[in-house]
Amino acid sequence: MQQDSKMSFTSHLAELRKRLIICVVAVAAGFGISYNYSDELFKILARPLPPGTTFSFIRLIEPFLTYLKVSLVSGIFLASPVLIYQLWAFIAPGLHENERKWVWPVVFFSTVLFIGGVAFGYLLVIPFGYTYFLSFSSGTIRPMLSMDEYFSFTTKFLLAFGLVFEMPIFILFLSLFGVVDARMLSAYRKYAILAIFIIAAIITPTPDAFSQLLMAAPMLVLYEVGIIITKIFGKKRTPEGAER
Repeated sequence: MQQDSKMSFTSHLAELRKRLIICVVAVAAGFGISYNYSDELFKILARPLPPGTTFSFIRLIEPFLTYLKVSLVSGIFLASPVLIYQLWAFIAPGLHENERKWVWPVVFFSTVLFIGGVAFGYLLVIPFGYTYFLSFSSGTIRPMLSMDEYFSFTTKFLLAFGLVFEMPIFILFLSLFGVVDARMLSAYRKYAILAIFIIAAIITPTPDAFSQLLMAAPMLVLYEVGIIITKIFGKKRTPEGAER
């Protein structure tokens, strides 16, 4: 029995190694393709800035390193279908039949919500935020944007938006594990609204109320969507708190 378990564990390690190699090759291929267009990709990332904005660098290799980072992020994005499939192929044998049917819908809607959050931040919030920051320039104060700093700040900001838009999926998981239910979410709505505006004030790039409202508004909508999803798919509770 111990030998069988050991062989099973060894086979799992071999399978994991195989999947990781495929993922690395896919990312490397995506990186190679993206690097040929790294300058265009960086220009796309800088498009929310006001027209005429220029960049500077104080380190000799800063543009090169920035283009490498842009290419890596783009490569991971291009390879994401392969990465998702390899993850699914590795965990699927250990799932029950009723659990497998949830995987692809969750992956699909998680991807859609994440892309929606990134697009929302890129198209609506960042242009207002960066225009506000650059408005402090004057005849004696001129902006000198660093390529590396801009890339790091913008990608972290867009990642935060993508993760925030995963709220309905996160609420659904909490409901499936019996942590929350629709009645509880509705009862604590006023506290959730307060928490949402606090989070919006923290992660928005500017202190003005308009940008914070742009961040808070979709979060409020997503919270209500989470309540609806919980009513449909979540576990029900009796008044005493026991799951049904």
